[in-house]
Amino acid sequence: MTVRTRFAPSPTGFLHIGGARTALFSWAYARKHAGQFILRIEDTDVARSTPEAVQAILDGMSWLGLDWDEGPFYQMQRMDRYKDVISKLLNEGKAYYCYSTKEELETLREQQMAEGKKPRYDGRWRPEAGKELPVVPTEIPPVIRFKNPLSGNVVWDDLVKGQISISNEELDDLIIARADGTPTYNFCVVVDDWEMGITQVIRGDDHVNNTPRQINLLHALGAKIPQYAHLSMILGDDGQKLSKRHGAVSVMQYDEDGYLPEAVLNYLARLGWSHGDDEIFSTEQFCQWFDLDHITPSAAQFNTEKLNWLNAHYIKQADLTSLAKDIIKRLALKGVEVDEQIDIQAVIALYRDRANTLNQLADSIAYFYQTPELDQAALEKHITPEIVPVMQGLFQQLESLEWTVENLHVAIEHAVVSNGLKFPKVAMPLRVMVTGGAQSPSIDAVMALLGKDKVLERMQTFIA
Repeated sequence: MTVRTRFAPSPTGFLHIGGARTALFSWAYARKHAGQFILRIEDTDVARSTPEAVQAILDGMSWLGLDWDEGPFYQMQRMDRYKDVISKLLNEGKAYYCYSTKEELETLREQQMAEGKKPRYDGRWRPEAGKELPVVPTEIPPVIRFKNPLSGNVVWDDLVKGQISISNEELDDLIIARADGTPTYNFCVVVDDWEMGITQVIRGDDHVNNTPRQINLLHALGAKIPQYAHLSMILGDDGQKLSKRHGAVSVMQYDEDGYLPEAVLNYLARLGWSHGDDEIFSTEQFCQWFDLDHITPSAAQFNTEKLNWLNAHYIKQADLTSLAKDIIKRLALKGVEVDEQIDIQAVIALYRDRANTLNQLADSIAYFYQTPELDQAALEKHITPEIVPVMQGLFQQLESLEWTVENLHVAIEHAVVSNGLKFPKVAMPLRVMVTGGAQSPSIDAVMALLGKDKVLERMQTFIA
């Protein structure tokens, strides 16, 4: 049997971390088993679905590299098919028209709650042998309900949570078409999974309550029941439900914030799934290793520090040419134009071990291409009246120097020894003059890349 999985987001918002993890696990399972991965856009909520949200989902999937084999399919384009299947269920006596008004149903709900019962539809319009139905009101457009079995249990072996059993007595007759004739979410999902031949449904555990209803519908259609795997929720760093302040933002926000897609994928892969003690692995390795047996049924916890650590690792390993293209774009957004005379790949190589994100990396090297912003605290601490003569002497040395890292190091050492100082007493003020701050890689390497003219120009500002 060919494995066929699907990712079926509703375009009522952005693709966030929880949805991205679901997509990744579904995609990886299909890739592991040489199957197909289907993308389906469940856009039946017309009031809340937007083209912008659809595009955000597609952009997020593409940025993560989660390619799909079929689709995207849109439920709104399949309305005629859903209505055909509903007609078939009506003709077979597996569905029926219900004329209960909202007011009647609300009164029923209040009565049941007052009696300590679980609110549920009482089947008043459900046709049964020997049962006399109310007179059909001509002024009320009916909904269509599915005749759910009245007894027995719905049992399935969840690939993450283990065996789950729900009594049919807990389920009422699901509405499968609204009064305006549009099919409902639960019904469309069933028809799609059936006709698209989905073999494994991997989704969030907020859908567990939908599963028994969907299984009963599939049985009524004579369809094969897929396997289900319900993933636990993701909690924030503080153990609370994930919100915008700790991760539940658009996946593309991670791109804007300077994360590499490889790092985000690696992080998502470890969010509720494990392969021994392995922390860092490629997408190819993940697909080879991935299974549903090692997904924890308990909630996973988002950890920003771990994501930053992974991202830092991938920045260190990234191809310099690709990294340079990205950093040039980020600098441009800050209004910084890269001077081709200063090799940006060499600058990135010098700095990338110090950055957790690409934005940090861009910020830290901006001073190579624009007048640096001065750190006032570092300025007051290190540029003292006593050090200015030392810097003047070093400046004179540098004017006639052949510009290499080795020669620069010798010149700085000479200034240290000849003035009876310790190395930081010379290197720190020099660093502030050249970079604007007190933090940088080896100052001789920085000066070599920055170039003689810019170094002398920046020093001159302080020692004139």
